[in-house]
Amino acid sequence: MRRTSGLGVVATDAAPKAIGPYSQAIMTDSLVFTAGQVALDPKNGELVGRTTAEQTEQVFANLKAVLAAAGTSLANVVKTTVYLADMADFAQMNEVYAKHFGPHKPARSTVQAAGLPKAARVEIDVIAVTSQHV
Repeated sequence: MRRTSGLGVVATDAAPKAIGPYSQAIMTDSLVFTAGQVALDPKNGELVGRTTAEQTEQVFANLKAVLAAAGTSLANVVKTTVYLADMADFAQMNEVYAKHFGPHKPARSTVQAAGLPKAARVEIDVIAVTSQHV
């Protein structure tokens, strides 16, 4: 992690590299803000999975990797935003989402997007509390 002006830039090879001019996540002293994650394989940058459920699994793998690099986890997520290519895929995404969060239920917004990077079916970003502030 690189710190500039009180902000920390989170970068890990365990999650896909940014496909534009942005960071995987930015940290303050108490919060981590992730960039939206789509179902990209961190090794080759290719989209993983054909169904929304399969892609959501990879999205969570990527989110976990970014959060771990920031020293936190899904257990410390306070807010998520889910972007779906088609709101008809809500149930598929929601089943995988519920599995990963279990009894922890962060605040969430879900919206249908006109298009997602690399023609992905789902993209998710999160805001988490850093472990030292839990």
